Amino acid sequence: MENNQNKRLEERLCYQWPVLFAEDFAKSLSEGVMVDVSSGGLAFLCRADDNCPVLGQKLSLRFSIPRVDEEDSSAMTSFTRTGQVLRTESINASLHRIAIQFDEPLTLKPCEQEGIELMQGKIDKR
Repeated sequence: MENNQNKRLEERLCYQWPVLFAEDFAKSLSEGVMVDVSSGGLAFLCRADDNCPVLGQKLSLRFSIPRVDEEDSSAMTSFTRTGQVLRTESINASLHRIAIQFDEPLTLKPCEQEGIELMQGKIDKR
């Protein structure tokens, strides 16, 4: 039987890090926790309150991911992107998972960075 559950075009980097979001960065920002990211979008968790995004909503997002840097293992690359809410999922009464598709993809594929793969233990370093 064919597995149609994972229709993603690209592997995602599973990474927990703060993400800031708002309809307009000139107004108040809300904070969530990124759970995964690819060049085309990201998913994050946020409180199920009045600031929680809804399906179809346009958002601006600020987030960071680890980057390859032999001299600084804590180096990060920061991004600002706009995108649209593709999916919302209620985790429980106080927490929602939000999936965003970027209007403009990232210039890199987060899971293809060798240093990230090393951090995740995907490459045997011999």
